Amino acid sequence: MDFVQGAISLIPANQLTQASAAPRYNGDRPASSPPVRQPPDLDLATVNAQLETQSPAEMVRWSAATFGSGLVMSTSFGIQSAVMLHLVTAIVPDIPVIWIDTGYLPPETYRFAQKLSDRLSLNLKVYQSPLSPARMEALYGKLWEQHDIEALNRYDAIRKVEPMQRALRELGATAWLAGLRRGQTDTRKSMDWVGQQDGIYKISPILTWHARDIYKYLTEHNLPYHPLFDQGYTTVGDWHSSRPLLAGDEDERNTRFQGLKQECGIHLPQTDGEAASLDSSSL
Repeated sequence: MDFVQGAISLIPANQLTQASAAPRYNGDRPASSPPVRQPPDLDLATVNAQLETQSPAEMVRWSAATFGSGLVMSTSFGIQSAVMLHLVTAIVPDIPVIWIDTGYLPPETYRFAQKLSDRLSLNLKVYQSPLSPARMEALYGKLWEQHDIEALNRYDAIRKVEPMQRALRELGATAWLAGLRRGQTDTRKSMDWVGQQDGIYKISPILTWHARDIYKYLTEHNLPYHPLFDQGYTTVGDWHSSRPLLAGDEDERNTRFQGLKQECGIHLPQTDGEAASLDSSSL
Protein backbone atom coordinates (compact mmCIF):
# COMPACT_ATOMS: atom_id res chain seq x y z
CA MET A 1 0.00 0.00 0.00
CA ASP A 2 1.28 3.47 -0.84
CA PHE A 3 2.29 5.18 2.42
CA VAL A 4 0.17 8.29 1.81
CA GLN A 5 -2.85 6.18 0.99
CA GLY A 6 -2.20 4.08 4.08
CA ALA A 7 -1.92 7.15 6.28
CA ILE A 8 -5.05 8.78 4.92
CA SER A 9 -7.05 5.60 5.34
CA LEU A 10 -6.84 6.10 9.10
CA ILE A 11 -8.64 9.46 8.88
CA PRO A 12 -12.43 9.34 9.34
CA ALA A 13 -14.15 9.94 6.03
CA ASN A 14 -15.77 13.19 7.12
CA GLN A 15 -12.33 14.66 7.92
CA LEU A 16 -10.50 13.56 4.77
CA THR A 17 -11.09 16.71 2.71
CA GLN A 18 -10.09 19.05 5.51
CA ALA A 19 -6.90 17.17 6.38
CA SER A 20 -5.80 16.65 2.79
CA ALA A 21 -6.33 20.27 1.86
CA ALA A 22 -4.07 21.71 4.56
CA PRO A 23 -1.27 23.84 3.07
CA ARG A 24 2.38 23.00 3.67
CA TYR A 25 4.46 25.21 5.92
CA ASN A 26 6.92 27.26 3.86
CA GLY A 27 9.25 28.48 6.59
CA ASP A 28 8.44 32.19 6.08
CA ARG A 29 5.69 32.58 8.65
CA PRO A 30 6.02 35.79 10.70
CA ALA A 31 5.86 35.21 14.46
CA SER A 32 3.64 38.30 14.85
CA SER A 33 0.87 36.81 12.71
CA PRO A 34 0.17 33.27 13.92
CA PRO A 35 -1.96 31.32 11.45
CA VAL A 36 -5.45 30.35 12.52
CA ARG A 37 -6.12 26.67 11.95
CA GLN A 38 -9.02 24.48 12.99
CA PRO A 39 -7.79 21.05 14.09
CA PRO A 40 -9.78 18.01 12.98
CA ASP A 41 -12.20 16.58 15.53
CA LEU A 42 -10.73 13.13 16.05
CA ASP A 43 -12.29 10.18 17.83
CA LEU A 44 -9.20 9.42 19.89
CA ALA A 45 -10.33 5.96 20.98
CA THR A 46 -10.75 4.93 17.34
CA VAL A 47 -7.53 6.60 16.20
CA ASN A 48 -5.48 5.00 18.96
CA ALA A 49 -6.93 1.58 18.20
CA GLN A 50 -6.01 1.98 14.52
CA LEU A 51 -2.50 3.23 15.27
CA GLU A 52 -1.80 0.32 17.61
CA THR A 53 -0.65 -1.80 14.66
CA GLN A 54 1.27 0.97 12.87
CA SER A 55 5.02 1.52 12.90
CA PRO A 56 6.48 4.83 14.18
CA ALA A 57 7.14 5.90 10.57
CA GLU A 58 3.53 5.15 9.62
CA MET A 59 2.33 7.23 12.58
CA VAL A 60 4.42 10.15 11.39
CA ARG A 61 2.96 9.80 7.88
CA TRP A 62 -0.54 9.67 9.32
CA SER A 63 0.20 12.80 11.37
CA ALA A 64 1.48 14.69 8.32
CA ALA A 65 -1.55 13.68 6.24
CA THR A 66 -4.00 14.52 9.04
CA PHE A 67 -2.62 17.83 10.34
CA GLY A 68 -0.66 19.21 7.38
CA SER A 69 0.98 22.54 8.14
CA GLY A 70 -0.37 22.47 11.70
CA LEU A 71 2.11 19.73 12.59
CA VAL A 72 5.23 20.58 14.61
CA MET A 73 7.71 18.60 16.65
CA SER A 74 9.80 19.36 19.70
CA THR A 75 13.30 18.35 20.66
CA SER A 76 15.51 18.81 23.71
CA PHE A 77 18.66 17.68 21.90
CA GLY A 78 18.92 15.20 24.73
CA ILE A 79 20.66 11.83 24.95
CA GLN A 80 18.51 10.05 22.34
CA SER A 81 17.05 13.01 20.42
CA ALA A 82 18.66 11.99 17.13
CA VAL A 83 16.12 9.16 16.83
CA MET A 84 13.00 11.31 16.58
CA LEU A 85 14.74 14.05 14.60
CA HIS A 86 15.86 11.57 11.96
CA LEU A 87 12.61 9.57 11.97
CA VAL A 88 10.37 12.60 11.49
CA THR A 89 12.47 14.72 9.13
CA ALA A 90 13.02 11.74 6.82
CA ILE A 91 9.25 11.92 6.19
CA VAL A 92 8.48 15.64 6.76
CA PRO A 93 11.77 17.43 6.00
CA ASP A 94 10.51 20.97 6.57
CA ILE A 95 8.56 20.36 9.79
CA PRO A 96 9.10 23.15 12.35
CA VAL A 97 11.33 21.76 15.10
CA ILE A 98 10.83 23.60 18.39
CA TRP A 99 13.84 23.79 20.70
CA ILE A 100 13.49 25.51 24.07
CA ASP A 101 16.89 26.98 24.93
CA THR A 102 16.86 27.71 28.66
CA GLY A 103 20.22 29.46 28.54
CA TYR A 104 21.55 26.90 31.04
CA LEU A 105 22.24 23.93 28.78
CA PRO A 106 25.65 22.22 28.90
CA PRO A 107 28.15 23.27 26.22
CA GLU A 108 27.96 19.72 24.88
CA THR A 109 24.24 20.17 24.19
CA TYR A 110 24.76 23.32 22.14
CA ARG A 111 27.44 21.63 20.05
CA PHE A 112 25.30 18.49 19.66
CA ALA A 113 22.37 20.64 18.53
CA GLN A 114 24.51 22.36 15.92
CA LYS A 115 25.84 19.03 14.67
CA LEU A 116 22.39 17.49 14.24
CA SER A 117 20.88 20.67 12.81
CA ASP A 118 23.55 20.74 10.09
CA ARG A 119 23.38 17.03 9.33
CA LEU A 120 19.57 16.83 9.14
CA SER A 121 18.97 20.36 7.73
CA LEU A 122 16.51 21.05 10.51
CA ASN A 123 13.88 23.78 10.23
CA LEU A 124 14.81 24.79 13.76
CA LYS A 125 12.69 27.22 15.77
CA VAL A 126 14.57 28.32 18.89
CA TYR A 127 12.50 29.83 21.71
CA GLN A 128 13.74 31.37 24.96
CA SER A 129 12.28 33.05 28.00
CA PRO A 130 11.81 36.84 27.75
CA LEU A 131 13.71 36.95 31.06
CA SER A 132 17.45 36.62 30.53
CA PRO A 133 19.25 34.28 32.93
CA ALA A 134 20.91 37.26 34.63
CA ARG A 135 17.63 39.10 35.11
CA MET A 136 15.88 36.01 36.43
CA GLU A 137 18.66 35.37 38.94
CA ALA A 138 18.55 39.02 40.08
CA LEU A 139 14.81 38.82 40.68
CA TYR A 140 14.43 35.30 42.06
CA GLY A 141 17.90 34.04 42.89
CA LYS A 142 19.39 30.81 41.61
CA LEU A 143 16.17 28.86 41.86
CA TRP A 144 17.84 25.48 41.39
CA GLU A 145 19.96 26.05 44.52
CA GLN A 146 16.95 26.42 46.82
CA HIS A 147 16.31 22.64 46.94
CA ASP A 148 12.60 23.31 46.89
CA ILE A 149 10.05 21.94 44.44
CA GLU A 150 8.20 25.26 44.25
CA ALA A 151 11.42 27.02 43.26
CA LEU A 152 12.09 24.38 40.60
CA ASN A 153 8.54 24.73 39.30
CA ARG A 154 8.99 28.50 39.02
CA TYR A 155 12.25 27.99 37.16
CA ASP A 156 10.64 25.55 34.72
CA ALA A 157 7.63 27.80 34.19
CA ILE A 158 9.86 30.75 33.29
CA ARG A 159 12.55 29.05 31.26
CA LYS A 160 10.68 26.15 29.64
CA VAL A 161 6.88 26.14 29.80
CA GLU A 162 6.19 29.74 28.79
CA PRO A 163 8.51 29.59 25.75
CA MET A 164 6.96 26.27 24.68
CA GLN A 165 3.41 27.56 24.94
CA ARG A 166 4.39 30.68 22.99
CA ALA A 167 6.06 28.57 20.29
CA LEU A 168 2.95 26.46 19.80
CA ARG A 169 0.78 29.59 19.50
CA GLU A 170 3.08 31.48 17.14
CA LEU A 171 3.56 28.48 14.86
CA GLY A 172 -0.17 27.82 14.74
CA ALA A 173 0.31 24.24 15.91
CA THR A 174 -2.66 21.89 15.96
CA ALA A 175 -0.56 18.77 16.55
CA TRP A 176 2.77 18.09 18.20
CA LEU A 177 5.11 15.14 17.63
CA ALA A 178 7.15 14.25 20.70
CA GLY A 179 9.63 11.51 21.55
CA LEU A 180 7.94 10.52 24.80
CA ARG A 181 8.14 6.92 25.99
CA ARG A 182 6.04 5.14 28.59
CA GLY A 183 9.08 3.90 30.49
CA GLN A 184 10.49 7.38 31.14
CA THR A 185 8.29 8.75 33.95
CA ASP A 186 5.26 7.77 36.00
CA THR A 187 3.05 10.31 34.24
CA ARG A 188 3.88 8.78 30.84
CA LYS A 189 3.01 5.17 31.72
CA SER A 190 -0.67 5.58 30.80
CA MET A 191 -0.19 7.73 27.69
CA ASP A 192 -1.83 6.87 24.38
CA TRP A 193 -0.29 7.16 20.92
CA VAL A 194 -2.41 10.27 20.38
CA GLY A 195 -3.74 12.46 23.16
CA GLN A 196 -4.54 16.12 23.72
CA GLN A 197 -2.72 18.73 25.76
CA ASP A 198 -4.18 22.21 26.13
CA GLY A 199 -6.23 21.81 22.94
CA ILE A 200 -3.35 20.50 20.82
CA TYR A 201 -3.03 16.90 19.71
CA LYS A 202 0.12 15.17 21.02
CA ILE A 203 1.48 12.22 19.03
CA SER A 204 4.17 9.92 20.46
CA PRO A 205 5.37 7.53 17.71
CA ILE A 206 8.03 5.75 19.83
CA LEU A 207 5.86 5.52 22.94
CA THR A 208 6.50 1.79 23.53
CA TRP A 209 10.18 1.71 22.56
CA HIS A 210 12.80 0.48 25.01
CA ALA A 211 16.53 1.22 25.22
CA ARG A 212 17.30 -1.64 22.83
CA ASP A 213 14.98 -0.13 20.20
CA ILE A 214 16.71 3.23 20.54
CA TYR A 215 20.14 1.64 20.22
CA LYS A 216 19.07 -0.38 17.17
CA TYR A 217 17.72 2.70 15.37
CA LEU A 218 20.77 4.82 16.15
CA THR A 219 23.20 2.16 14.93
CA GLU A 220 21.18 1.30 11.79
CA HIS A 221 21.18 4.95 10.74
CA ASN A 222 24.65 5.83 12.04
CA LEU A 223 23.25 8.45 14.39
CA PRO A 224 25.01 9.81 17.50
CA TYR A 225 24.03 9.77 21.13
CA HIS A 226 24.47 13.02 23.05
CA PRO A 227 28.19 13.24 23.99
CA LEU A 228 27.40 13.21 27.74
CA PHE A 229 26.13 9.65 27.35
CA ASP A 230 29.75 8.51 27.45
CA GLN A 231 30.11 10.25 30.83
CA GLY A 232 27.30 8.24 32.40
CA TYR A 233 24.32 10.46 31.68
CA THR A 234 21.13 8.63 30.67
CA THR A 235 19.08 11.84 30.50
CA VAL A 236 20.28 15.42 30.35
CA GLY A 237 18.70 18.85 30.67
CA ASP A 238 20.21 21.97 32.25
CA TRP A 239 23.77 21.73 33.53
CA HIS A 240 22.78 22.55 37.11
CA SER A 241 19.95 20.02 37.34
CA SER A 242 21.41 16.96 35.61
CA ARG A 243 23.97 14.42 36.79
CA PRO A 244 25.31 11.05 35.68
CA LEU A 245 23.66 7.81 36.75
CA LEU A 246 25.35 6.49 39.88
CA ALA A 247 25.59 3.03 41.40
CA GLY A 248 22.52 2.56 43.56
CA ASP A 249 20.26 4.81 41.48
CA GLU A 250 16.98 2.91 41.10
CA ASP A 251 15.42 5.37 38.66
CA GLU A 252 17.33 7.27 35.99
CA ARG A 253 14.92 10.21 36.30
CA ASN A 254 16.32 10.83 39.79
CA THR A 255 19.39 12.20 38.02
CA ARG A 256 17.26 15.21 37.02
CA PHE A 257 15.65 17.95 39.12
CA GLN A 258 17.55 16.83 42.26
CA GLY A 259 15.19 13.85 42.41
CA LEU A 260 12.36 16.12 43.56
CA LYS A 261 10.19 15.63 40.46
CA GLN A 262 10.13 13.86 37.10
CA GLU A 263 8.61 16.39 34.68
CA CYS A 264 9.63 19.95 33.83
CA GLY A 265 6.05 20.87 32.88
CA ILE A 266 6.39 21.10 29.10
CA HIS A 267 4.53 17.82 28.67
CA LEU A 268 1.90 18.47 31.36
CA PRO A 269 -1.45 20.23 30.81
CA GLN A 270 -1.72 23.74 32.21
CA THR A 271 -4.40 24.88 34.63
CA ASP A 272 -6.18 28.18 33.91
CA GLY A 273 -4.18 29.85 36.67
CA GLU A 274 -0.88 28.54 35.32
CA ALA A 275 -1.74 29.63 31.80
CA ALA A 276 -2.52 33.16 33.00
CA SER A 277 0.72 33.35 35.01
CA LEU A 278 2.73 32.33 31.94
CA ASP A 279 1.75 35.35 29.88
CA SER A 280 5.15 36.48 28.57
CA SER A 281 4.13 40.14 28.95
CA SER A 282 3.94 39.68 32.72
CA LEU A 283 7.30 37.96 33.17
